Amino acid sequence: MKKTWKLLSVLCTALLLMSALAACSGGSKSEGSGDSSTAGTDGSKASGEVPTLVWWTIGGQLPNNFDKAIAAMNEYTAEKIGVKIDLRVANWADWDTKMNTIVNTGEAFDMMFTNSGKYNQQVSMGAFADLTDLVQSETPDLYKFIPETVWDGAKIGGKIYSVPTYKDSSLTQYWVFNDEYVQKYNIDLDKAKTLQDLDKPFHDMKAGEGKSFYPVSLNQGDGFPGLFNGYDDLTLGLSPIGVKIDDSSRKVVFTLSQPDIMDNLNQLHKWYQDGIINPDAPTRGETEKARPFFSAQAFPGAETSYQINEGVEKYDMVQNFGPLYTTSMIQGSLNAISANSKYKNEALKYLELVNTDAKLRNMLAFGELGVDYQSVDGEKVIERTSDTWPLAAYTQGTFFNLAVTKGAPEDQWEQVRKLNEEATPSATLGFALDISSLTTEVANTKAVWEKYKAELITGASDPAVIVPKVESEMKAAGMDKIMQAAQEQIEAYFK
Repeated sequence: MKKTWKLLSVLCTALLLMSALAACSGGSKSEGSGDSSTAGTDGSKASGEVPTLVWWTIGGQLPNNFDKAIAAMNEYTAEKIGVKIDLRVANWADWDTKMNTIVNTGEAFDMMFTNSGKYNQQVSMGAFADLTDLVQSETPDLYKFIPETVWDGAKIGGKIYSVPTYKDSSLTQYWVFNDEYVQKYNIDLDKAKTLQDLDKPFHDMKAGEGKSFYPVSLNQGDGFPGLFNGYDDLTLGLSPIGVKIDDSSRKVVFTLSQPDIMDNLNQLHKWYQDGIINPDAPTRGETEKARPFFSAQAFPGAETSYQINEGVEKYDMVQNFGPLYTTSMIQGSLNAISANSKYKNEALKYLELVNTDAKLRNMLAFGELGVDYQSVDGEKVIERTSDTWPLAAYTQGTFFNLAVTKGAPEDQWEQVRKLNEEATPSATLGFALDISSLTTEVANTKAVWEKYKAELITGASDPAVIVPKVESEMKAAGMDKIMQAAQEQIEAYFK
């Protein structure tokens, strides 16, 4: 564990860019997807055809120039490595459901963005290809580029089923305030460390701005981000089960009944009742722009992108948690290849190019050159000229070949490196729960959590009423079996 911590502490990161816009689930016009429209790997090379790979990812509403931007990328990659993509985007609210449907029905795809909330279960279902040998034989530059510790963190049962995004490996949470309201209501940012510290500033804003103003705008997918940061979810992707990050005994608990989580859930519910949180939060698919306040996993300098995305002149960020290392953080952004894809080699080569080619990296992250962004210093510094590019850059590949956005601090990456060096390890760092014998119980308990999750993490329902229901139904779904297996595996791993 000590060795793992030392290795992790050298990981660097970068920009967390995302456009939290609403809506459509679809993609660019395709010349044909990798599942059936062209010949297999050897056949495509022999015939001279350029395979087009279906890549599912997450993002916002597609802009009018989306197909044009993807076409420019395809022209570039077809020449570089003989591969194109049909990039399909599921919106933030529908991503969970859409990816579950694709995996459960066996819908054809070649690549898929996934994370610790879904990855373990998807692997256990046989959805993804085993890349353990292939990534070394077919894409050695990619394998060498990503540190061994990051590869290890992405493994399930000792095997590699995805290409991890080599980016921020530690978790740091921030409160993000619109400076307009900070100045207007004399908010003391230095004293804003806990949810309870935010109560007075939020009520001051509500009283001053009127009944239709909501200081906290939430949606059903994210709720209030960071609520469960104090617990390691063991890569299960199920927030109600975890181990407190500083618990040396590593006891697996039902997190919702823990005093600190209950305090925060009660605080959210009070805000919802007081009109601090938007009333449609549990059913809303996306949040509005120009938010007065939001909570985000971030790093110094991220406010530059938030200001562009939200259309706000100035945001102030306050660190309230972390930095922290967990296995789930390493598995927070992964791109897997379908076990049924005919183009596993091509898909790997495409992901290798994303992680090693600055030009492609910037196109994916920022959109169409000359429309969505301008080059300031080659591929090193860009200026964003549009806030409509919908793709979340953290889902795509490394940030070490990604341009710095004009306005971000010049030493941004050094600041992030410092955060990583200062990060503390979770008590269960390195551990990933093996759910191969728990697939039914995991699926059933996740279904229960999804049933109640939105109303709890947005404050819409009273936790004193809902939490007992969640616990009872999750127990009936097999939660106790999961927790017992997790405890046994943890004790075996750390003995």
